[in-house]
Amino acid sequence: MHLNNFVLQNNIETPAYIYDLPNLREILIKAKSAADRYGYHIHYAIKANNNNRILDTVQSFGFGADCVSGREIELAISSGFSNDEIFFAGVGKTDEEIVLALNSHILAFNVESVHELQVIGEWAKILNKNARIALRINPDVDAQTHHYITTGLQENKFGIFSHEISTALEIIRTNEHLKFVGLHFHVGSQITDLTVFKNLCLKVNEWNRWFSERGFIPEILNLGGGLGVDYNQPDSVPGKNFEEFFGIFHRFLEPLSNQKIHFELGRSLVAQCGSLLSRVLYIKNGLSKNFAILDAGMTELIRPALYQASHTIQNLNNSSGETHKYDIVGPICESSDCFGKDIFLQKLSRGNIIAVRTAGAYGEVMSSQYNLRKPLSIYFIE
Repeated sequence: MHLNNFVLQNNIETPAYIYDLPNLREILIKAKSAADRYGYHIHYAIKANNNNRILDTVQSFGFGADCVSGREIELAISSGFSNDEIFFAGVGKTDEEIVLALNSHILAFNVESVHELQVIGEWAKILNKNARIALRINPDVDAQTHHYITTGLQENKFGIFSHEISTALEIIRTNEHLKFVGLHFHVGSQITDLTVFKNLCLKVNEWNRWFSERGFIPEILNLGGGLGVDYNQPDSVPGKNFEEFFGIFHRFLEPLSNQKIHFELGRSLVAQCGSLLSRVLYIKNGLSKNFAILDAGMTELIRPALYQASHTIQNLNNSSGETHKYDIVGPICESSDCFGKDIFLQKLSRGNIIAVRTAGAYGEVMSSQYNLRKPLSIYFIE
């Protein structure tokens, strides 16, 4: 059912997230088909959206999971993801989380520092477990995206720096409970220039040869994720994007015999299926600005305030006629509580329902109750 029809035919309580499950399944089919062509493995980045219905749908396609906390590991397992298809990433894994991951027999730790590797090794000895290690290498590749979501430069906190790698290998050599299984790379998020991934492939090829020449042959090459979505085309299904994305790696990556290629996709799988719904509370006409004040704010969708993200905004009650220019703002006592400036929409009235589109990733999952906001309502188009 189309978003407008669903909203206008149902008594929607706002603020709310609404998820279009048929749209999600269509995107997952296209992603899986494009990856299967080359024998690639997809792991869903749970941090993008951990809604139970979303997880159930993604898991049904046989994808693995990319987790960045112990609770995400527990949620992945309880949602049906296979333990041996779970990567555990993150620069600040706690001792409790490391123990949980070891006892859960996950696929691999994506290790981000020498110190972390030492701690994992200590716990593996104590528990008499084998810790499967994928070293996250900081490849110094510019993702050409917002600096808050760039992760692959030397100035970023992520990954093991090149001068530490020999030390990391020595730690692995001297601890029988540490098993080197692969290399992990991730250069950033919301990447729309696919030449970034070509540049990543060239760096991965160099590191793959470097490790293999030293007797550490990776079983796994984990290339991370970062594929962007088109926030200006909320009704598009990005099948072509997946074909081009995986095609880049097929053309430029030079894996050794029997190496398995893994990806950690989040936003590109779930962003398009979700919208934030809000009602217009007030129209405030100024001398130079017209403000539409909504009942949703940065507490429901923080992306615009956090890194100036732009979402398509629609008036679901009025889609024809003369347009007016508005700043679309929320009720929170922060000047950054703004979804968009100088947005042209058909004339808004109190009670109109506004849809902020392409909000299925880093929307509900990053919401808060700052200002003691009431919990969100959640709806699904089946």
